[in-house]
Amino acid sequence: MSRHHDLENTVNGVRDRVRHYAGEAASRADDLMERGRDAGRRFGRSRTAYARRIGHAAEDFADEANYQYRRLRRHVTRHPVATTAIVAGTVGAFFLLRHLFRSRDDD
Repeated sequence: MSRHHDLENTVNGVRDRVRHYAGEAASRADDLMERGRDAGRRFGRSRTAYARRIGHAAEDFADEANYQYRRLRRHVTRHPVATTAIVAGTVGAFFLLRHLFRSRDDD
């Protein structure tokens, strides 16, 4: 009788765990479905407007980068000595700061 009772308790324990895991899986699935619906609402109808805004922002960024590149190129062509001095000063400042921060770490 004791063996039968132990087997019944084991089956009941497994059944309870299976119910618990199934309940968690169902709630996670509901959660994921709701998140999918939210994403669908967010990007569904206005998806083209959102894509258009991102496209315009990317175009603006590319135009600005192109403008700055051409401007810098014109400056280098017109003033090569000044450009060389600016680059040398920037590199020198970088090495100076690097040296200063490294010497502080050694202390």
